[in-house]
Amino acid sequence: MRASLKLHRGHIAFVHDLTMAALSFVAALYLRMGGDMIAGWDASVLLLAIATFTLVAAAAFLSGGMYRGVWRYASVDDLMTLTRAATVTVLVFYLALFLVTRLADLPRSVLIINWFVLVALLGGPRFLYRRFKDRRMVARHAALGDGVPVLLVGTGDEADLFLRAVRSHAAEYRVVGLISEKGGRVGRLMHGVDVLGSVDELEPVVEELRRKGTPPQRLIITDHRIEGAEVRRLLDEADRLGMTLARIPRLTNLEEGVAAPPPIRSIAVEDLLGRPQTVMDRSALASLIGGRRVLVTGAGGSIGSELVRQIAELGPSVLALFDAGEFNLYTIDLEIANAYPALDRRPLIGDVRDHDRVRAVMAELKPDLVFHAAALKHVPMVEVNPDEGMLTNAVGTRILVDACIEAGVRLMVQISTDKAVNPTNVMGASKRVAEMYAQARDLEGDGTRFVTVRFGNVLGSTGSVVPLFQRQLAAGGPLTVTHPDMTRYFMTVREAVELVLQASAFGVGNQELRGKIFVLDMGEPVRIVHLARQMIRLAGLRPEIDIPITFTGLRPGEKLFEEIFHGAEPPVATECGGILVAAPRLVDGAELGVALAELEDSCRAHRPDRALAILRRLVPEYSPGPNGS
Repeated sequence: MRASLKLHRGHIAFVHDLTMAALSFVAALYLRMGGDMIAGWDASVLLLAIATFTLVAAAAFLSGGMYRGVWRYASVDDLMTLTRAATVTVLVFYLALFLVTRLADLPRSVLIINWFVLVALLGGPRFLYRRFKDRRMVARHAALGDGVPVLLVGTGDEADLFLRAVRSHAAEYRVVGLISEKGGRVGRLMHGVDVLGSVDELEPVVEELRRKGTPPQRLIITDHRIEGAEVRRLLDEADRLGMTLARIPRLTNLEEGVAAPPPIRSIAVEDLLGRPQTVMDRSALASLIGGRRVLVTGAGGSIGSELVRQIAELGPSVLALFDAGEFNLYTIDLEIANAYPALDRRPLIGDVRDHDRVRAVMAELKPDLVFHAAALKHVPMVEVNPDEGMLTNAVGTRILVDACIEAGVRLMVQISTDKAVNPTNVMGASKRVAEMYAQARDLEGDGTRFVTVRFGNVLGSTGSVVPLFQRQLAAGGPLTVTHPDMTRYFMTVREAVELVLQASAFGVGNQELRGKIFVLDMGEPVRIVHLARQMIRLAGLRPEIDIPITFTGLRPGEKLFEEIFHGAEPPVATECGGILVAAPRLVDGAELGVALAELEDSCRAHRPDRALAILRRLVPEYSPGPNGS
């Protein structure tokens, strides 16, 4: 039924265009020659000329694809299509007429006049039809008085798209004004909607709209250059002014056309903690990974699984997934099997603390690249089980580093943490030992490269505060924060892994960076209590009224703020955006090896006191808090 209706409408459009073509030829003659001169033509000659012109137009219209567009959404592209068809029609007809009659008794200017008249007669009805449909929809919308009144932040392409969609459809939104990002377009109009002020003038703009009886209920961000701190400020302002905050998806995420207003989504936590996305050098990553044998330890964890996803996309010849947890390993292996069925995958159960298993895997796989994400990272849990944390984080890293050298691995990437800087807990101190050992072996020679990448908290990772807050919100609260002044660095897991890969590609071929630590630019630290309040608002609730926030006190090994650089590690910018390097604090590799052997013996003997004494000797800046080990 739908196909026949579409064909029927196409026939109507075709007949309309042929009629317009015939009329355009007659109109052009009349405009140039006048009625008396046309009357002097032989009727049969005139009819033959009109018929010939119409047949040429029919061929041009059909071959030019004029009937794939929809009149309801006639656009500049459609105008260009019919302009090309009109040009072909006029040129072909007058060329044929010149060859036959040398244009006797026909002024040359008729050609130009005919072109303009034909374009007008083809395009005019289309755009009048669209205008009529738009006005009828707007009138119906206004008569119903429906639609949530919204205020748009942004006056760019996304705002234009949203406004056109709302005007063309009986949408659930009614745009009552626009806010300019920088104030440059204040006082101007977009699709008949006023640009009322800049972002800094949000409050007076809202008050003026309320005075006029059109108070906005929602603030919608259309400009995707607005990130992080600015989104947090807008959320606070919207909440204070009694509005909710949302944003439209990027244009690249929308379906083709403007058949309906783009879907609106609530502001995600990633928007609040967002930082300008660093542009990745995809060619460098493809060169690093493509066609190579890759091993990822901790492949089932938050960072490890994202590493696996992004590495799989870059086309390795073999991708080995190494993890001690059977279920996590099964889950990520199944995901990669479905997404990349042709990829040679090797799901391997094993523990980095097991010398024999690690060596056997290395001997069998012979990887070119190793990404070491396996770790025990939950601070309070490692404080309770310090020997296990040190055995995995420090000793396990040593086992893997030595196995990489023995197997001739080209590059091993060590995933570290900001908690390794001036650590106050066993987790951070043990990761610092891992950094030290990888740095020491990297400085030894021209063999395996060891790139250490350090970053802060990852949104949504296991044990992080965001999923904890989400669970507490779902349970009705309260949200628990350890201290009102606590701050943390955050980034999304995807961006963290992208930057890890970028740092790896940058560091592997740069001998001058041997032994240095790559530190990801985490932006500004975020106050955890502020994050808690924002997440409550995002749920449509009021902090301290609907959902309480309680302070529980610092946990064992926890500190108020994290650092990404030690005082002895002056940061240096690199040519890779989002990546800094820290100069190494040199240690004696032989002495470190002896101390790590002692640490391993103490941990395997489950003598945490002795192991902690060795840890303090290895990391002098390790200063446990009053509740720490």
